[in-house]
Amino acid sequence: MVITAPETDRASGEFVQSLDRGLAVIRAFSNDHDMLSLADVAKITNLSRAAVRRALLTLETLGYVGSRQSRFYLRPRVLDLGYAFLSSSSSIDITQDALRRLSAQIGESVSACEYDDGDVVYVARAATETIMPIRLGIGRRLPAFCTSTGRVLLSQMSPGELDAYFAMYPREKVSPVTVTDEQALRDILAQVREQGWSLNDREVDLGARSIAAPIVGADGRYVSAVNISVSTSRVSVEQLMSDHLPQLLSATAKISADLAMIQRRDT
Repeated sequence: MVITAPETDRASGEFVQSLDRGLAVIRAFSNDHDMLSLADVAKITNLSRAAVRRALLTLETLGYVGSRQSRFYLRPRVLDLGYAFLSSSSSIDITQDALRRLSAQIGESVSACEYDDGDVVYVARAATETIMPIRLGIGRRLPAFCTSTGRVLLSQMSPGELDAYFAMYPREKVSPVTVTDEQALRDILAQVREQGWSLNDREVDLGARSIAAPIVGADGRYVSAVNISVSTSRVSVEQLMSDHLPQLLSATAKISADLAMIQRRDT
């Protein structure tokens, strides 16, 4: 289900419900659901068919949605919405350049993610030619609790923030070895917080493992997290930690320093 704004926010006199519904309709589309019927969108968004129909027809008129044989799909114009964010973020520019260098240095795919509403969102990526078991690209969302980048970003939450996170977001197994138990995850996050990096071994996909570290802003808060993803058939946990972790920590420290310098300059 696509999550719309909380009821407390909707009660505001400034809240535009039709805009909320239109954005929910856009978010209903994904890699797994690229062609949807009106009924499909209504089910995913939990909106009425009438509301979905109005939103889809409006988006189609504006050029964000296309239709074929009673099924709808996103048109390239929807990329304008994400590009506005990417092009306005100096941190992403700095990160993307660093990811390219790191990926070329180690010969593995490298990504940067930010936390958003229980998920991590891929905001920068440098991919190699090696075949990975899962498809990832800028804009892709994954649950924060089971990813290396997500655990890094969750580890900086205060006790109250973490309590709210566990109360609000469901935790379903993504792979047979995904850790979903709350106390076990709290223990993992405590370890991540202490050591400053996170290892994920096959919890998102049995054929992949990754290691992640934070990018830290001038205020000491984590801006995003960078991970190195490898195939389990090529790289062992021991190799990931001994060969790639030092390079990852060096890269994220450099990105953090560059970003902090820009942030201080702009204030």
